[in-house]
Amino acid sequence: MLGGTEFVGRAIVEDALERGWEVTVFHRGRHEAPAGAVSLIGDRTAPDGLAALATGSWDAVVDTWSAAPSAVRDAARLLADRVGRYAYVSSRSVYAWPPAAGLAEDGPLVEGSPDDGEVPYAESKRGGELAATAAFGPDRTLLVRAGLILGPYENVGRLPWWLGRIARGGPVLAPGPRTLPVQYVDARDLAAWTLDAVAAGLSGPYNLVSPPGHTTMGELLDACVRATGADAELRWTEPEALLAAGAAPWTELPVWLPPGEMYDAMHTADVSRALAAGLRCRPAEETVADTWAWMESLGGIAPQRPDRPGAGLTPEREAEVLAALAKE
Repeated sequence: MLGGTEFVGRAIVEDALERGWEVTVFHRGRHEAPAGAVSLIGDRTAPDGLAALATGSWDAVVDTWSAAPSAVRDAARLLADRVGRYAYVSSRSVYAWPPAAGLAEDGPLVEGSPDDGEVPYAESKRGGELAATAAFGPDRTLLVRAGLILGPYENVGRLPWWLGRIARGGPVLAPGPRTLPVQYVDARDLAAWTLDAVAAGLSGPYNLVSPPGHTTMGELLDACVRATGADAELRWTEPEALLAAGAAPWTELPVWLPPGEMYDAMHTADVSRALAAGLRCRPAEETVADTWAWMESLGGIAPQRPDRPGAGLTPEREAEVLAALAKE
């Protein structure tokens, strides 16, 4: 596992260990690897940073890297003759904008290069795909094109923000409609599917997110209220009113996008290929409850990746939007 100490990587490592697999984790040493994994320390962005991987052989490698594609290129080249398969956790962001509603894996893609340095996220992930495939060949490379990822260990701040906000109680700005379907994948379901796919010898791209309609904004936020046990009042507000009040979808109101182009891109993916290959998604209630339990074990505050801006409305901004809506 390249990485493996936080969020998706950690979920993959823990799942592999539970299966009784022998797991080696290559990481920078900033966080402890899960107990039972062998740690190799190195920084793939530094000169000679891959030295710890110079020897050894493995059945498979899983890589979640999302920055410069050249880092995937260098690791994949180094490991190509000593590893059986390469699973690269990519993103549905690799599809050319705007992705059509119901887009499958054969949709048009953004440009990318395995030799790129720091480039925007979509190009980074596409370059990573090309780097892995160039080194291992299409028959030994699995491309896991994840959508929105939630669940325990989340360090991006989307579901943790909702849980933290609802735990504070009081009137909560809830973006509607309540019945709006949302797509995401629990990191643990992504982990289980990826390891099953590696074991089965699958290759090529797979959209990896829950089926359309797996849950709704109403079900997700209601589950947050139940998990936290908070005295919170969800004030459901229609998209038009929210946009008129200046509330920003996705950033100020995590997970939520109003119906339209961005919603189609994020919440309507065709995942029939992954479902046929065994994808199973746990209920939203379980994802929410387990994420809250994890947050409580940390004192109610989830860690935040330093390279990602914090999500969600500030208390002052939420009060401002609620006040603006009350005047209508």
